[in-house]
Amino acid sequence: MSDAAQSLRSATISVLVDNESGVLARVIGLFSGRGYNIDSLTVAAVDQDRTRSRINVVTSGTEMVIGQIKAQLDRLVPVYRVADLSKDGPHVAREMALIKVVGGGEARSESLRIADAFRARVVDTTTGSFVFELTGSIEKIDAFIELLRPLGLAEVSRTGIAAIARGVGTL
Repeated sequence: MSDAAQSLRSATISVLVDNESGVLARVIGLFSGRGYNIDSLTVAAVDQDRTRSRINVVTSGTEMVIGQIKAQLDRLVPVYRVADLSKDGPHVAREMALIKVVGGGEARSESLRIADAFRARVVDTTTGSFVFELTGSIEKIDAFIELLRPLGLAEVSRTGIAAIARGVGTL
């Protein structure tokens, strides 16, 4: 087996399922039962009748492992479609985070300057803290958090990846 086939890669897997009790537990059970790690997980109803949901899972593994994950997900009932968005074609992936910074003086001013550079919005402020909202790639959010760490980073809450294929194709 070549080194490329054995190298790890990140995969954003999108799964269209019935919106019913127990489906998410089956998907998570598949990952935990086989020792696959979940880096990010989001799920929400995606149709007007709220009968179908999209589950976005970010995981990592070799090509073989990711292929196994897709095949095993595809066999679960009630799964309609499974796509590896990171490999099947162009896609848009975003995450939203709320980041609280506590402090005053120059650190407070500097956190506002950094937030402006990253296009983060202030969604709450007190005399001693800010809560910023930032949407973007994992890398963008990670970079923002690292810059705020020495300025009084207090809390972070992240949504996980929401992803969708670009163009006219659908899941």
